[in-house]
Amino acid sequence: MISRLLFSRMDNSPLILFRILFGILISLESFGAILTGWVRRTLVEPEFTFTFIGFEWLQPLPGNGMYFYYILMGLMGVLVTVGFRYRLSMIAFTLLWTGTYLMQKTSYNNHYYLLVLLCVLMCFFPANRAYSMDCKRNPQLRSDQMYTGVKWIIILQLFIVYTYASIAKLYADWFDFTIIAQLMESRKDFFLIGPPLQLPFVHKIIGVFGILFDLLVVPLLLFKPTRKWAFIASIFFHLFNSIVFHIGIFPYLSLAFCVFFFEPETIRRFFFKKKPVPTLSSGVRPAGASWITGILGIYFLVQLALPIRHHFIAGDVLWTEEGHRMSWRMMLRTRKGNLQFRVVDTETGAGELVSLQKWLTPKQRRKVQAYPDFAWQFAQRLKKHYSAQGQKVAVYVMGNAGVNRRDSYPLIDPKTDLAAEPWNHFRHHSWILPSPYEK
Repeated sequence: MISRLLFSRMDNSPLILFRILFGILISLESFGAILTGWVRRTLVEPEFTFTFIGFEWLQPLPGNGMYFYYILMGLMGVLVTVGFRYRLSMIAFTLLWTGTYLMQKTSYNNHYYLLVLLCVLMCFFPANRAYSMDCKRNPQLRSDQMYTGVKWIIILQLFIVYTYASIAKLYADWFDFTIIAQLMESRKDFFLIGPPLQLPFVHKIIGVFGILFDLLVVPLLLFKPTRKWAFIASIFFHLFNSIVFHIGIFPYLSLAFCVFFFEPETIRRFFFKKKPVPTLSSGVRPAGASWITGILGIYFLVQLALPIRHHFIAGDVLWTEEGHRMSWRMMLRTRKGNLQFRVVDTETGAGELVSLQKWLTPKQRRKVQAYPDFAWQFAQRLKKHYSAQGQKVAVYVMGNAGVNRRDSYPLIDPKTDLAAEPWNHFRHHSWILPSPYEK
């Protein structure tokens, strides 16, 4: 069964079209990040960035280096689009994008993580076997077919993302639509759609549709009688997200995935009219098929396990944030805090409050004052700074934080020297105080 799903042959038109769309979108994402000022605000202006823990060495290039970094990514996207030295271009973009993903999480987005995964997969897919400059340079590379595994790998990845996103919404603040009302409130000044987005019945529609869409869209796209209606719903859903939430290329990337759900003949007829009908060869397993199957099995086991790891970490993930990232927990909470940091010289006992304005950008301050891992990283930064001056210091954090505009409560144990605490990615940190919202 698995062998037939992975190693049968099919028309490669969906993959070729997806490569073109994918290349255009990642190029737009890269150049758009410069033009909208995202690179400047996130990677150029900050004195340092909050990386994923363990990647502190991965800081932005100095000066205007990150502008050139993103220009290079945009150019790699163009090369992917036209299929010029596709494999090298795709690997280069993957490394660059993964680097910029890991070097900052102040503007974390689940979609950035999804793009990392897709880039890795695209490095291995034969997406340059038609309608590419590589084929013009080397006609022997041309092929009109591919293994069916390419299609099913993409579909399974999407199914995991959407299903976990739907399950994550099954909690109190989504069911009573309060989080939706909060998300929509900041859109009240939008032209035409702003006032309707504040209406309670619209919040209910968004809430119910959000759960049902995420849960059902992949099965409905796979089922031919419902495919057209699921595609129409996808267009509406993703354009709504693009207009309301301004999340870059990702609504359009999600629409691009739909090419894998339609019959290859349909894709070829609409987009590649001169492409010949492939004569599909028999499903001969490639060399190393067992290794490929095993690696894919491990990959998808990880994809299934990561989003549920917070269930094995003590505490409420909405409060502790432990296990939140890379779990498809999208648009579920807002946080606000007023944490203060006190640095104490361990030898003299002298202490002083840290002026966050001197260290951090406004967005970084909002994160540091409300998110435990950001607070821990800032404490480590302070310790490193004072150590370089020959001082041994302790860092104590005091103050409150709140989730989804509930009452604020103490977040971090004020008696704990946060600078002396280790970090563990898969265990609860006792210095994060218990959630006041758990009953």
